[in-house]
Amino acid sequence: MARRRMARRSTAAGARRLDAADWIEAAQDALAEGGIEAVRVEPLAKILAVTKGSFYWHFADRRALLDAVLDTWAHGRIAAIRQQVATGRDPDATLHHLADLYTRRANLRGLSIELAIRALARTDAAAARAVRAVDRARLKLVGALFSGLGWPAAGAPARAILFYSFLFGESLLDARTVTAPARDKAVRALIAPPP
Repeated sequence: MARRRMARRSTAAGARRLDAADWIEAAQDALAEGGIEAVRVEPLAKILAVTKGSFYWHFADRRALLDAVLDTWAHGRIAAIRQQVATGRDPDATLHHLADLYTRRANLRGLSIELAIRALARTDAAAARAVRAVDRARLKLVGALFSGLGWPAAGAPARAILFYSFLFGESLLDARTVTAPARDKAVRALIAPPP
């Protein structure tokens, strides 16, 4: 799927000059499809149907591209969670909406990118900083939602951690083992107000 999107973009790019955002998007597609090792200048240039010179016009080296991908990802994820919680819904409805986004309508490309960046963060300081920024923003905003449900100051952050741990962990479980009704029951239990 990502290769088809990149091929379409390369055809369209032939009619215009590529910019740094095109390279970042192609790198994200490669990251989603093949992990960090797939983010290489020559294969990306080939997919985009341009020379490596186009790459070097925008980036000093592969590391500069990776840093741009990490920056784009972190800013995008932080903007997304801010937008997702600023809907005007009550905290319960917002949390259920977030759970639906990640469990019922999972963005497989986005999840693949996130997992690849999190894997890179184990050995790369810039990736670790990006992950840390995203996690802090998510946990702070979701913790505030749990506070809005009545969880005390000490309990709301813990619920936010459990919530995100569930969302990412649930995406890795077998769908026939954890059925939709079982998932929904788990979400209801997780989002319940304090006893």
